[in-house]
Parts: sequence; structure tokens; C-alpha cells
Amino acid sequence: MTLAAPDSLPLHSRAAQLGLSRRSVLASAAGLAGMGLGAPAWAGRQAEEPLADSVRGALAAAVADGSPPKVQFDRVEDRLVYLKWLGAMSDRLKRRKSETQTRLEFLETLWYESKRAGLEPALVLGLVQVESGFRKYAISVAGARGYMQVMPFWARLIGDGDPAKLFHMQTNMRFGCVILRHYLDREKGDLFMGLGRYNGSRGRAEYPNAVMASRRLWLPPD
Repeated sequence: MTLAAPDSLPLHSRAAQLGLSRRSVLASAAGLAGMGLGAPAWAGRQAEEPLADSVRGALAAAVADGSPPKVQFDRVEDRLVYLKWLGAMSDRLKRRKSETQTRLEFLETLWYESKRAGLEPALVLGLVQVESGFRKYAISVAGARGYMQVMPFWARLIGDGDPAKLFHMQTNMRFGCVILRHYLDREKGDLFMGLGRYNGSRGRAEYPNAVMASRRLWLPPD
């Protein structure tokens, strides 16, 4: 499989370090309307922190390429796995996005941006569910925007300075996935701490538990 996008980000996976018990995950799920898709949004508030010039440059380069999602598969088997995933996720998302083309474009973009950033699509879907409830134009009380609830200061730090573009679907997911990857790298792959940093609640269990509970809804079919 090849993603037709430059500046791919490194993949570091240490999800096993979560330290979340099955009981805590299921408890969070119950708090999200019985693990249903009608769960309320849990808007994020990433904290603005000083960035080294090298880090800012790397993040800016990572979000700069605005080419539309284009996935090329080297093997037929990989393409079939992707199509199976797309069909299954589309069925699960119907309650929230009833228009077929809109739903497929959302899923194709999310899959592309997740893979580009070295993230699991199920994790990103879980995060979107918790952060915005799949609402494209969601705005938190802190001003975070869009599907992945990106704070406007990121447009100034690593974008072109226009926060309105954070409502554009691919731009929002590009920023959100790049920022989450950045936080995970800062936390040396610790998913619990990285998710907390993304939400502005580093070290607290409620948000990581909620995202991981939602993630279970979006795991690919066997």
C-alpha cells in the first residue's frame, strides 16, 4: 500500500502501555450513552505550548500538502481489506451521516489521514466521536473547531494563519492527526498520556478512557 502524500510521519505504537483495565474502559463506554453513537461531544482544548523551530517546521511541512486523498495499493489483498473496512464503517456511520457520498468521503479522508500520520483509523474514529460527535462544524466553548476539535492557534503556529480553514474536512483531519501524532511522539508512544495531552487533560483518565471505549465501536471486521 502506498499513500500518495509526502512528509509521512513516523509510526511509534505502544498502545499496550495504556494500563487501562477492561472495567475502566467499559465504565467509560457506559458513560457514553451505552457505547451508542448518540454520545455527547467531549470537546478538546489543546494547550498552546512553545515549539522549537525544528518541531514547528516539521509540523508545518506535515500539514502543508493539501492534495486530496489518493490511496494506491501494491497488492489486491490490501485493497480488498480496505474496501471491506470502508463498507463496514459506512454501515456503522449511517445513523450519523445519512448521505452516502458524504459518508464515504469522510471515511476515505479519515483513513488516509490516519494512515499518513501512522495512526489507527479506529482510534481516530473514536476520538472524532468523543470530540465532536461527528459534527463538521462543531465549536467548543474554548473555540476548538471541527471534527477533531483543533484549536485555532494551530493555524497560526503551523498553518497559514486562517482558522476558518479548520472547518474544511481534510484540513481538520490533517491537523488533528498530525497534532495527535506529535503528542504521541512527545509522550514516547504512551497513548494514555498522548490522548490526555490532545484533550488538554494530561494525566487524567476520563478522556483517554472515553476515546478507547469509543474506539472499540470502530474496530475493523475480522
